[in-house]
Amino acid sequence: MNELFSIFTAPHMSFMRHAIAAGLLSSIAFGIVGTYVVVRRISYMAGAISHSVLGGIGMALYCQTIYNWRYCDPFLGALLAAIVAAVIIGAVNLSGTQREDSVIGAIWAIGMAAGIIFIAVTPGYTDAMSYLFGNILLLGKFDLWMIGILDVFVVVMVLMFYEKLLAICFDEEFARARGIHTGRYFLLLLLMTSLTVVLLIRVVGIVMVIALLTLPSAIAGMFSRRLISMMILSVFFCAIFTVLGLAVSYMLNLPSGPVIILAAGTFYILIVAANSLIRRTGG
Repeated sequence: MNELFSIFTAPHMSFMRHAIAAGLLSSIAFGIVGTYVVVRRISYMAGAISHSVLGGIGMALYCQTIYNWRYCDPFLGALLAAIVAAVIIGAVNLSGTQREDSVIGAIWAIGMAAGIIFIAVTPGYTDAMSYLFGNILLLGKFDLWMIGILDVFVVVMVLMFYEKLLAICFDEEFARARGIHTGRYFLLLLLMTSLTVVLLIRVVGIVMVIALLTLPSAIAGMFSRRLISMMILSVFFCAIFTVLGLAVSYMLNLPSGPVIILAAGTFYILIVAANSLIRRTGG
């Protein structure tokens, strides 16, 4: 207990304070955007966007090393790859001219393969593990500011377009009949998802970001059917899982990202099992 208390007082534990702050701030974006992802049932699209990010990261690292393009930051590469993936997926979804699942699978696979190849041919040692699985303990003040800006952007978009985003999540055909440009708002939702994925892969990594984006919202959906209350509960659950995962990983000297996801996944399975048991017993 004294060790946990020292996190908030010891000067040398600033990295843990940054990690906790990042976890709490990221819970806002994860909870809000994740609720839309779960309700609209586009988690497979979000997964493709998150995995395509590795291609942008690998390309940026390659150009930075080979061509000395110092402005070609991995973050910018990830952002470009995520936006391109979101636009392609959105266009395919709206046009209906191609098999959506095949295109999503291709983007998913191409992004990962291209990223691994770029990293492999980049001279010098590049640790892909930090991108694949994240490391919230390495986040600094700049990262906190970026996550905070993302939170503000997400909240502003929800306040401005809440009714329209609600409509495309629950009754897109009715919204279209009322003259709402559903395609435009669906693309906005995908872009919000891509920004959330890019800025928060540092927290749990490319491989597991989709879990933290969907599990808290899925749990929240078991307790509420109203979108706004789902968002609030999702933010709360995400914050709990992040702080709990950080505490356990610190005490047991384990990687923080996987522990956070393990906490969220375990709680989700327990809730599903409890609900199933209650239904069987007629409770």
